[in-house]
Formats: sequence, structure tokens, C-alpha cells
Amino acid sequence: MGKNMNRNNNNRNRNYRKKRRNTAPVVINYPTTVSYYEGITVGALAKRLERKSGEIIKIMFKLGSMVTINDPLASDLVELIALELNVTATLEVDAIEKEMDFESEIIDNEEDLVERAPVVTIMGHVDHGKTSLLDTIRKTDVTDGEFGGITQHIGAYQVKINDKLITFLDTPGHEAFTAMRARGTKVTDIVVIVVAADDGVMPQTKEAIDHALVANSPIIVAINKIDKPGVNTDRIISEMSELGLVTEAWGGNTMFLEVSAKTGQGVEALLESIQLLAEVSELKANPDRLASGTAIEAELDKGRGVVASLLVQNGTLHHGDYIVVGTTSGRIRKMTDHHGNDIKVALPSTPVEILGLNEVPIAGDSFRVFEDEKTAKEVASRKKNLLDAAERGVSSAMSLEDLAKQILEGNMKEIPVIVKSDVQGTAEAVRSSLEKIDVEGVRVNVLRAQAGGITESDVMLAHASNAIIFGFNVRPNANVRSKAAEDNVEIRLHNVIYKLVEEMEAAMKGMLDPVFEEVIFGQAEVRETYKVSKIGTIAGCMVIDGKMVRNSSIRLIRDDIVIYDGEMASLKRFNDDAKEVQKGFECGITIKNFNDLKIGDIIESHGEKEVAVV
Repeated sequence: MGKNMNRNNNNRNRNYRKKRRNTAPVVINYPTTVSYYEGITVGALAKRLERKSGEIIKIMFKLGSMVTINDPLASDLVELIALELNVTATLEVDAIEKEMDFESEIIDNEEDLVERAPVVTIMGHVDHGKTSLLDTIRKTDVTDGEFGGITQHIGAYQVKINDKLITFLDTPGHEAFTAMRARGTKVTDIVVIVVAADDGVMPQTKEAIDHALVANSPIIVAINKIDKPGVNTDRIISEMSELGLVTEAWGGNTMFLEVSAKTGQGVEALLESIQLLAEVSELKANPDRLASGTAIEAELDKGRGVVASLLVQNGTLHHGDYIVVGTTSGRIRKMTDHHGNDIKVALPSTPVEILGLNEVPIAGDSFRVFEDEKTAKEVASRKKNLLDAAERGVSSAMSLEDLAKQILEGNMKEIPVIVKSDVQGTAEAVRSSLEKIDVEGVRVNVLRAQAGGITESDVMLAHASNAIIFGFNVRPNANVRSKAAEDNVEIRLHNVIYKLVEEMEAAMKGMLDPVFEEVIFGQAEVRETYKVSKIGTIAGCMVIDGKMVRNSSIRLIRDDIVIYDGEMASLKRFNDDAKEVQKGFECGITIKNFNDLKIGDIIESHGEKEVAVV
């Protein structure tokens, strides 16, 4: 019986071993090669590798990066992931990526080209009369209402001279707007440099010449203000010749014209010279193709949404077109010309204003029209992924004083900054000015430069990236200020670019030495307005944050944009004067020399406190 039991056990063991030998391990044949495009997401790469997204996320975690399934990956990260998985990765250029190259030149057949209007950029030093010259040409006044008399936004206008159109770009003359002026020369055919006869060549005049020469654009020098007595135009001609612009009278190839924006003298001759140069340059474009061009300006309008000013450079732009501007996309649902008239088509060299984009693009971005909505959205999405990937890796916030201390100690090599402004062009100008600051061993890294008020999202980004927020002509509301205080994020507010730049430069040199610090007392919301003769407009307000202080400085804020900066004229509770009115109470406020108050406006009461110099 014992022998039978042993025989049975041996049979069972043999059967078990045989069964194990017949059960082969499952072998998964993963791809040994993979193709990818720049900015491919974690999920899309995992799908191409036939693996789970979690595997890719684990590899990225080992490499020191936290990612999610929808995060884009730069090509170097894809190569590292492929190396970990023993896979050969190849960067592909698919159809969408080809469409993403807005800068590539499309070659048109000569027979398809037709004459187009010249695009003329007006450049020069601040206060030398560029805007006044355009006023004379356009017979309108655009100077009123500009802060400090300086044109701070790019404008594009068309005028008809001798039955032919000329498109003008009005670029600011202040040197802080170098980037805006540089954008102007990228799209311009002819540059008109305005020099005041009573002032001569100034730093911004030299910058304008540099931009024009780099753009290889024909240049006309307009010597303005010749109506003033005792001006010496020969001195201007001599100074300009030293900078490489030699007048035709001296054997050079630069036209010099004497004009007076005030009286109109010489303006007609200037316009004829522009047309002559345009004819010689043989400016042409193909109107029978999908439109492309450049965004001149962009902003978020509370009533209309995203508003973008575009310059069509080739093709014809149509109402209803699917368009991509930089990293934003949309369908044109309204298009107007520079007079504000609705139009259905825009030919080359035409400036237009459009509605329909999903986000505010960056002024200076190229735009292109696509056949269908799917392609437009995919192109914009890919471009945005690439931008997000570039901005990654930028951790608690610090003040400007902390920054100066760290620089002195040699601990800070890069300063992260967020810029918010009333319009996109100014935001870009502030970005350019900050990035241009030259302090050895330290540089400014602008993480975000956008139009619009300072939001909680900005504070969160600043907190996560150890950044400082600069607001230009915008104000944070009470919730944003509270969030910033909670996260120790510093918000610096300005309305003059040079003061902002000087403040940052002083900090970068480790020399920040504040004497006064602004104190926000509180904010009140305008609930009613009453117009009283001899007094003006009285704002019936509710104090929504802090307190209102009599005789304090005030800011009037509308849609997070500073509309007016001045002084409080009176503060009352019912019919009695009040020194202060606390949060939750009603009050009546009047503002010195300002009556354009509207329901919903925010009045901010502020002052200064002295800070001890260390």
C-alpha cells in the first residue's frame, strides 16, 4: 500500500512539473521605436508607447518632475523617457506642426500678386510731435486722455491720399516702449522718423534709427516744428548724418522734409514722398489666399470680450474665418475698420479690430487663418502647450527688500516677475524694460505679462514660483489683496514705467532703500451718484474693505483699471463730515477735480507711512 501511495505522489509531481513547463510566461512586445511631436502630452506619449500613463508619470517622478496625464513634454524629456524604456524616439513634423510655423514664408506666384498699400511707422523721441503729425494727417485728435501726454498704446490707421491708401502705425516714442517700436518695424514698409527742429536728436531718435536700419526699411526724416522761430534744420541734418542717415542733398539716399504738425506745412509733401517710396518699392501681396499678419494690440473689454487689433499683411481676412493668433484661437464674429464701421472683408495692409478669440493674445503675435475650426484649435493648443512647457520649472514668495538682501548675499541669480497691465501692449513694454535691466550675475525672468486686473490666479502663480507681481495702471481688489497677504506675495503698483524699472534695478543692485511705503486704508463701492450744482458729483458709497479716510489720496478703479488718481474732496456720514468711515457703513464722497463717477466704481483710499531707513 505504501508503494502505491509513493507511485501516486510521483505521478502527481510529474504532472505538476509538466503543467508548469507548458504554461509559458506572457511576453508583451512593446514598441522599440516611437515618433513624437514637440509638446506631446503624457497621455498621448503613453498611447504611442502602448503603456499606461502611470508608467510615464513614475519615470518623470524619478527624474524629479511631477506631471499629470495632460501635461506637455519638451523633446528633451521625451528623449529621457525613451532612454529609460530602451526605446528609440524620433521627433516628427506632422501636418499640424507644419501649420504652426507662422513665420515660414509662403511663395506666391507673380501673376497672383497685386499692389497693396504701404505700411508706415511713425517713430521718434517723446514730445517731438509724432501723434500731432498723425492728427494733422487724420484730422482727428488722439492725444487727449493719454497719461502724461505720452501715447502708450499702438494704433493703426488708414488714410486715402490721391485715391490711394496709406496705413500708419503710431508707435510710442518713450524709450520704455522699445519692444513695441521693434514690433512696428517688423510689419512696416516705410519708417518716418520725426525730429523736433527746436530739440534735435535725442536717445529715442537713435533707437528709432537702429530699429529702422535693422528692419532694412526705407527711411524718411520729418523735421517737425519748423514753424517755431529761430530753428536750425541744418544742425538736425548734420546730427542725423553722423548716425548714418545722409540727406539726398549731400549725396545720400535719405529724404529729409520740413513739416509743421501745428500748421500743416509740408505734410502734403511728406505724404507724396511716402507714395513715391511705395511705388519704387513695388509693394505687393496675394489677396486670393488665407489671411496672415500681425496682432497690433489686444485687450479684454468687459462688454465685448477679447478685442484684438490686427494688421492683415497677406491674403484676405473674412468675417467668420477661423483664426489663430499666437496661442489663442477663435472664429471672427465681428470685424470693424479703423473708423469703427462693420466690414466683411479686409485686404492686405488693412488694420482691423476683431471679436471672437477665446483669450487675449500677445501684441506682436503672428496670426493665420485656417480652413476649419478643428485645425485652428489644434494649432493653438499645441502652441500653448509649448509655451507652458517653456514656462515650467519656475518656490515661497518674497518682497523686493528680501530680493535685494538675497542678491547682496549672492543667493539670487534669477528674479521671477509677473506683470499685469491695462492693455497688452503696455504689459509687453514693461516686460521688455525689465528684461533689459543689465546687472551682472542677475536677470529678470518675466513669467507672465498680460492685460487685465491682478487676479487670485496671479497670486497663486507668484506664491508657487517665488515671484513679485507688478501692476501697471491696474489695482487688486480686496479678495486679491487678502490672498496676497495670506501667501506673503508682494504686489508693487505703478503708473510710470521708469519708476517701476528704477525700483527693480535698485533692488537688483542690492541698493533698495525705501523711505516711504504706501498704505491702503480701504475701498468703497459707488452705489448711487448725485449731481449737485457748485459741488459736482457726489458718490453714495458702501465701504467694502478697511476704512475711508478724509483728505486721503484716492484712486478711482473701474473694472480693475485705474481711471483716475487724485485726492478726496469730502467724506460725509449722512449730512455730517466724517474723519473716517469703517467697513459696512455708507458714506458720501466727492473727488477733487473729478466728476465722472459711475455706479459700480471702486474708490480706494490710500496714503503713505514713513519707513525707517536701516
